Amino acid sequence: MKNILWEHILAVRTQSPLVHNITNYVVMNNTANALLAIGASPIMAHAREEIDEMVALCNVLVVNIGTLDDVWVDAMLQTARQARILNKPWILDPVGAGATAYRDQVLSELIALRPTAIRGNASEIMALAKANQSKTKGVDSTAQSQDALAAAQVLHELTGVVVGISGETDFIVSAQPVIQIHNGTPLMTRVTGLGCSASALIGAFLAVVENKTEAMTAAVALLSVAGELAEKTSNGPGSLQMNLLDKLYTLTEDEFKNTLRIETL
Repeated sequence: MKNILWEHILAVRTQSPLVHNITNYVVMNNTANALLAIGASPIMAHAREEIDEMVALCNVLVVNIGTLDDVWVDAMLQTARQARILNKPWILDPVGAGATAYRDQVLSELIALRPTAIRGNASEIMALAKANQSKTKGVDSTAQSQDALAAAQVLHELTGVVVGISGETDFIVSAQPVIQIHNGTPLMTRVTGLGCSASALIGAFLAVVENKTEAMTAAVALLSVAGELAEKTSNGPGSLQMNLLDKLYTLTEDEFKNTLRIETL
């Protein structure tokens, strides 16, 4: 599988998909830089007046609900509808799912528009699936990623989407066997928006990889491996952020295959 995933990484580098992001303003710069580092081309656009043209122009849509307001919600719904009409893949990042009724209502409307993939932390996935009474602490998870496996499987069965759970171990849940990735570093949790970056990278891979489970797996593996390698030369979260971008750009086949720890359940 490592060979296939590396081929997908090369496909993103060579095809440079155009990724339309409606994402929260806390992470726009980080997200755009991460996409550029892997070879993709980011566009950050949420004006309703240009959305239909933008969706038609781009290869994939990323919707991240981190900083909601009514104007952005309208834009998100409009882009998701247009992506569905044009048969463009799109990924939903349900930041803070379960934290407020407003956030949950917006997510309900977005999920009804059938995203191709959903990626969140354990608490967010559990809240989406209404698996239990899991509480969300802001945008951070109060549960471990493995705790959300059953919820992710329910979410996949209800919607048909590929579901990613981020955590100490990353899980990808779909109709295929559950995939586990055991890479990364705890220091990554000290850099804001790396989960948001993960969703954006998944979007880039969805644009060029036909098998959407492999697309998510390749993106998650790339970010986790790059983060783990970047930590070796980092003194803290500030240098990790810089070194991670460099490693996303310079990562070699040998580094990827020798570092990646992946298995199926």
